[in-house]
Amino acid sequence: MISKRIIPCFDVRDGIVVKGLKFENIKEISEPVVLAKKYNELGADELVFYDITASAEGRKLFTDVVERVATEVFIPLTVGGGISTVEDFSRVLKAGADKVSINSSAVKNPELIREASKKFGNQCVVLSIDVKRVDGQFRVFVKGGRENTGLDAIEWAKRGEELGAGELVINSMDTDGVKEGFDIELLEAISKVVSIPIIASGGAGCIEDFIDVFKVEGVDAGLAASIFHYGQVEIPELKKKLAESGIEMRL
Repeated sequence: MISKRIIPCFDVRDGIVVKGLKFENIKEISEPVVLAKKYNELGADELVFYDITASAEGRKLFTDVVERVATEVFIPLTVGGGISTVEDFSRVLKAGADKVSINSSAVKNPELIREASKKFGNQCVVLSIDVKRVDGQFRVFVKGGRENTGLDAIEWAKRGEELGAGELVINSMDTDGVKEGFDIELLEAISKVVSIPIIASGGAGCIEDFIDVFKVEGVDAGLAASIFHYGQVEIPELKKKLAESGIEMRL
């Protein structure tokens, strides 16, 4: 049985880790390297690092922060934000990232998924999808949740796998920061059409939420930010409880 992963998420703006509610009301949390070292020591399985304003501002991701984080942690690091070309993939991987996450740029140019997968291997390509319900339909949003593409999220997830993505981050904008549980309905719908690992994001508020989400077939990892950043859930205790519930974990 493959172990499930616990992944703290860093939303970084101007070199500082921040967190908001439903992609708004942004507050500063900490310096990335300090937080990365803490999670590395606490037993996080991976880290995800997003430069949350790079795409909206039309600029490249800050690789200096990536380099500093990569020198301090010894767990896989996924990096996203402002990645729009294969050259960007190369630059971020050289800075120390293990995987590269793309979102807005993949919607704009789906062939980027195929090109990056061919050059670096699909294990390096993570398709991140920000999803919000619009008139009862799951729609894909881009540019940090600012723009509705009109794309059906279930179909986009399926196409992402076909193009060569190695895993999906499914982030529910409806549950982001609310702390009332992951969006099980959305995750189940996507799990029915893809076979690659799904990272559930948005809504974690307590240990039971992780137990519930790992019951969804295909959900390989649980990603969260504020509950870890504010110490509401400690990773060692979370992993212990998950293991006691029969969920395979790396302890």
